[in-house]
Amino acid sequence: MDSYVRKFHMTNRLHTACKTAFVLMLSVAASWSVAQDKFPSHQVTLVVPQAAGGANDAIARVVAQKLSEQWGQSVIVENRPGAGGNVGTAYAAKAKNDGYTLLVNADSAQVINPFLYAKTGFDSVKDFDPVAPLAKAGYVLVANPSLPANTVAELITLAKSKPGALAIASAGNGTLNHLIGEMLQKATDIQLQHIPYKAAAAAATDVVGGQVPLSVQSMPSSIAFIRAGKLKVLGVVNEKRLAALPDSPTIGETVPGFGATPWYGMFAPAGTPKNIVLQIQNDVARALDTKDVQDRLATLGCEPFKGTGDQLAQLVKSDLVRWAKIVKDSGAKLD
Repeated sequence: MDSYVRKFHMTNRLHTACKTAFVLMLSVAASWSVAQDKFPSHQVTLVVPQAAGGANDAIARVVAQKLSEQWGQSVIVENRPGAGGNVGTAYAAKAKNDGYTLLVNADSAQVINPFLYAKTGFDSVKDFDPVAPLAKAGYVLVANPSLPANTVAELITLAKSKPGALAIASAGNGTLNHLIGEMLQKATDIQLQHIPYKAAAAAATDVVGGQVPLSVQSMPSSIAFIRAGKLKVLGVVNEKRLAALPDSPTIGETVPGFGATPWYGMFAPAGTPKNIVLQIQNDVARALDTKDVQDRLATLGCEPFKGTGDQLAQLVKSDLVRWAKIVKDSGAKLD
């Protein structure tokens, strides 16, 4: 009888131990599943299809740092320049649509390139799920301090006295600053010699060095030179004056109707789960609300551009219509 009782108690203890172990296994499995479902659970990459040193790169790095702090995961910026932004944009379009590879793009590559290139390697609308707008950047027409013109009006007079003699540097054929230069020539009936570079920073450096007298530059690419007196601002490209340059008039104040405000936005490969897109959108909005991000963007001559993915989608569609006409009027075409 005692042997039977001992055997019963041993069996009961074994049953209890197995039950406890099973419950523990279920708990661990549930915790592992939750950890797997939490986004992000590892490194996130922001693809920038322009070279380091330009506006898009600078903005992406500001946002990447803040998102990394929020998520507790590494958020890196990967520059993939080439073909006016087509190389990196096409790469991002084909990335796995799980939220871990995102595109931070300038409006130039997203809405202008489709009209410049016969083949871009991507569809601006079908290949992406817009996540959120990020920032608006100031753009300026700058000159070497030795240029005998200090305003847009004086530049127009000078250029008309020497048709085609003055050169203007850009970040490359078909880039936004190239097209803005074309817009300026058309709006003012002047002729400038276009000198394309491989990056905005290289163009700005040569204007500082006096190799080229003029360039249209983003504030992130030129603000340090402007503050150091190595570049002078002839006019602001944006529709409104910039907070960073309150005394510099817009080109539109001299040339009525002229103006453009370049924007930068975040996109995910098409088919990315909606809950992940929405989370990133909300986290980006929180990042843009912080004073340190706002201050860092201000030092770059930029400002936050808060909005939803749906609003960014509408902006892309409306700008595709707008830039189609500008590119057609400019006659610019690239292979």
